[in-house]
Amino acid sequence: MPSDWTTATLPSYDALPPFKNFPGCAWAVWGEQDQLGTVNLLTEALVKQTAAEEVQTGRTVSLNWPVNFPEKPMFGRLAPEITLIQKEKGGHNYSRDDEIHINTQSGTQWDGMRHFPILEHEMFYNNTPGSTLPRGSHPMPDPRQIEPHLTRIGIQNWANHGICGRGVLLDLVKFHTKDGVLSYDPWTTHPITVSQIEGCAEAQGVKFRRGDVLFLRVGFIKKYSEASQADRDALQAKPETFAGIEQSEDMKRFLWNNHFAAIASDQPALERWPTPVGVPHLHQTILGLWGMPIGEFFDLEKLSEVCAEYQRYTFFLSSWPLNIIGGAASPPNAAAFF
Repeated sequence: MPSDWTTATLPSYDALPPFKNFPGCAWAVWGEQDQLGTVNLLTEALVKQTAAEEVQTGRTVSLNWPVNFPEKPMFGRLAPEITLIQKEKGGHNYSRDDEIHINTQSGTQWDGMRHFPILEHEMFYNNTPGSTLPRGSHPMPDPRQIEPHLTRIGIQNWANHGICGRGVLLDLVKFHTKDGVLSYDPWTTHPITVSQIEGCAEAQGVKFRRGDVLFLRVGFIKKYSEASQADRDALQAKPETFAGIEQSEDMKRFLWNNHFAAIASDQPALERWPTPVGVPHLHQTILGLWGMPIGEFFDLEKLSEVCAEYQRYTFFLSSWPLNIIGGAASPPNAAAFF
């Protein structure tokens, strides 16, 4: 395998072999022992170059929605439980702790390789059968001796590498808003097409580069912040319907051929939800065949304001997921640097 993914030749989407009946499998690109997927593209050379180009003002923007939100998560996930603890010693107030119990995908998150398989074959990234991945709690008393089956394709690999490089924001909300009205509802099933993404990029003067982390502002968090409490509460009770990128060969070709290192949006599901009848989930290709991080619920509101202020839609991204051995997902701990 090449040692420098900054310049190594990469195959086009149409040149990738299939995995059974699924086109576009990149396992052979990264190697049979690979644990990073497209994060391989975030090389030391790329990080160094990007930091030098993008960090000009020192201004920083958090991309993390508070862990508290949404208070009532989607897809049946556990609501975050945050307990603020006042300790006592000898009857006097002493110090404080916090206890947090969350599903790592209830809010802002990176979906990891263990999150979503090629469903009909029960196969996760890089030929990892679902039956080989452990469930439940597993004691790890000795950090020097951890069983390999506990670590394989876990999110600790991205946590140790970091997801750092050039971020690119495409503000689809702004692009599709006319006279103060957004042309689609981010809380209903609606496809974002390749032509819309490319049109937005052109309008913003953005040209993609290998290893970019693509951020799509589609509108969920903006609407959530402006909605009534009754409408927010109703989200959890109704079937999930969200705007997102279309499930198409054109979309796969666009994402792979631009060689993005990761893709994220402000929606609960990156892809249009639900998928059309008979159409495979795009998660299967992005995570299962490419090993590309999928970000969801990223808070892009302040980022969109700063990008508009500077008329600049690229920035240096720093993201360090929680170091969860064998984890399927994690809050991103992400920030943009200008």
